[in-house]
Amino acid sequence: MNHFPKLLSSQIGFDVAQTMLEGFDRHYRVFRDAAVRAKSLFEKGDWVALQQLARDRITSYDDRVDECVALLEDEYDAENIDDEVWQQIKLHYIGLLTSHRQPECAETFFNSVCCKILHRSYFNNDFIFVRPAISTEYIENGEPAAKPTYRAYYPGKDGLAATLERIVTNFQLEPPFEDLSRDVQCVMQAISEAFGEFKAAPNFQIHALSSLFYRNKAAYIVGRIINGDLVIPFAVPVRHTQPNLLALDTVLLNREQLLIIFSFAHSYFLVDMEVPSAYVQFLRSIMPGKPKAEIYTSVGLQKQGKNLFYRDLLHHLSHSSDQFIIAPGIKGLVMIVFTLPSFPYVFKLIKDYFPPPKETTRRKIQDKYLLVKRHDRLGRMADTLEYSSVALPVARLDDALIRELEKEAPSMIEYEGDNLVIKHLYIERRMVPLNLFLQNGSDADIEHGIREYGDAIKELIQANIFPGDMLYKNFGVTRHGRVVFYDYDEIEYLTDCNVRKVPEPRNEEDELAGEPWYTVGAHDIFPETYDTFLLGDPRVREVFMRHHADFFDPALWQRHKDQLLRGELADFFPYDKSARFCVRYPERFAQTRDPDADASARAA
Repeated sequence: MNHFPKLLSSQIGFDVAQTMLEGFDRHYRVFRDAAVRAKSLFEKGDWVALQQLARDRITSYDDRVDECVALLEDEYDAENIDDEVWQQIKLHYIGLLTSHRQPECAETFFNSVCCKILHRSYFNNDFIFVRPAISTEYIENGEPAAKPTYRAYYPGKDGLAATLERIVTNFQLEPPFEDLSRDVQCVMQAISEAFGEFKAAPNFQIHALSSLFYRNKAAYIVGRIINGDLVIPFAVPVRHTQPNLLALDTVLLNREQLLIIFSFAHSYFLVDMEVPSAYVQFLRSIMPGKPKAEIYTSVGLQKQGKNLFYRDLLHHLSHSSDQFIIAPGIKGLVMIVFTLPSFPYVFKLIKDYFPPPKETTRRKIQDKYLLVKRHDRLGRMADTLEYSSVALPVARLDDALIRELEKEAPSMIEYEGDNLVIKHLYIERRMVPLNLFLQNGSDADIEHGIREYGDAIKELIQANIFPGDMLYKNFGVTRHGRVVFYDYDEIEYLTDCNVRKVPEPRNEEDELAGEPWYTVGAHDIFPETYDTFLLGDPRVREVFMRHHADFFDPALWQRHKDQLLRGELADFFPYDKSARFCVRYPERFAQTRDPDADASARAA
């Protein structure tokens, strides 16, 4: 009889653990179902529905967590479960994960649920998974799976052309290919141009991941070619050339190209993975050095990426001694931005007060960041990791930074022992601010920066994003030379904006007036006026007008708005258009051309 309470608490611990795992399994079914549905939408060319599917999937995780929390509170009065039972819950949960195929993601789900129920003082390894408990190594070995993570092909048997065709057709896409043999010949020619005619070694093989990676209007085949000691990564985007016809658009054969399509500035892929850790391990083999956190995020498991990133941060803090400092560059009116020089990220928190001319609120700014999280980022808007209650050692904070935090955001910080706790925080990959890049750059740097800046804005407005504040300081240059937008407090949908031409002045007084002589509505935009704050530097002006003179023409902005209102979605390419087969090998497309091949060739 004396053991009854312990037996009862153990049973409660097991039941709670099982309920939490069932909640995760429900989430992961929804996650996989989205990737399966993406295949059907891609085949139909239903791009609007595919975009909506990607948006909905991002919010589904939090919905499943909230469902699980509500269930635990109703069934078990979770907030009043004592410490000993919570520790048992974790131990039972670990036991349930021993044969699970997504244990690392299930641990993260457990943490998400616990963080909604427990006080922050419980955020240690006794109660949540500060460290992983289940290994993800070799999960597939000796275990039957619905399909393997990747398929191995051996060109020595049937020849390279036949093997490449079989890789493509094994995905069983419903629409026919315009000319698959032509496209395969293009792939072979590109490989030959990049690596020469290499002799087949005994281990010559091609590994292709078993699921396609869907994003925008493309489905990517991702894999690696192994020949002797040579390992060649590849990604082949499949696109629609015209209604109900497909083609291989290009082949990307180097790590830098893959790093860009898997970068933090792109939307998350929709990809069906039974064993996500195996996919991540494969992708790291072709992109060595890329953090696991970023790969998990890029394949749509952003909560797992966020969890791993925080572990990486804690590990870095324990093995470094430099201090957090205010980030270099022009200070913003809305955000405090700081960084740790030895860690390639910036930390951003919203100020308590916004001086004129800013007219916004904390809630509105958070909504803008959520909009960007759910929107198609096109490689032109930085992804953000959002955290609550982040504890940083006070000793690691520069005095000037502490003064800035206490002055500008006192409601967002509190001291707890030796730590300063920030109640709400965004973290982004650190970039070189474009204004500093232009200010300190050579003529070649200015040429590159301005071309990229203009291209970035034009792509954003084609995707229905009006950046709002387009000053160079709000854009950054990535390590790959891409210009990316990262200040979101003034963005709007272009379709919500009124594109206007500046009215002619009525008289000389109007022409000389310091203020507009015409009315300006809250959502009015005047592209003709942007030269005032963009073209002050003569070197910048010359390059800008040479490459982007149409930037200041209201007709450009209105044309893109009209296309969006008609439901027309533009094509975006996370690689140079000159790499497209229809541009690179026009002679092969003499008879069967991509409808926009001529336009692409002219653009290239």
